[in-house]
Amino acid sequence: MNQARFQKQQREKARKEKAAAKEARREERRSADGSTDEPVDAVDQDVVLAELAALHQRYEAGEVEFEDFLEAKDELTARLDIR
Repeated sequence: MNQARFQKQQREKARKEKAAAKEARREERRSADGSTDEPVDAVDQDVVLAELAALHQRYEAGEVEFEDFLEAKDELTARLDIR
């Protein structure tokens, strides 16, 4: 296996593990608060979408590295209410 390919696979695996751990912490906080079904505010969704758009602009401008972009994008999309 090519060394660059192996390194990319390792980075991707680490990113997925980090995202899973983060989601587990979020779920733990939600269950500790006792509020698993939080009401979704339309204004909050608009703010998240605006933050996501700004993140994309910063990435396209070269201000954000790819790994950081993926991590931030995953965090923002997790906050979106998809029904």
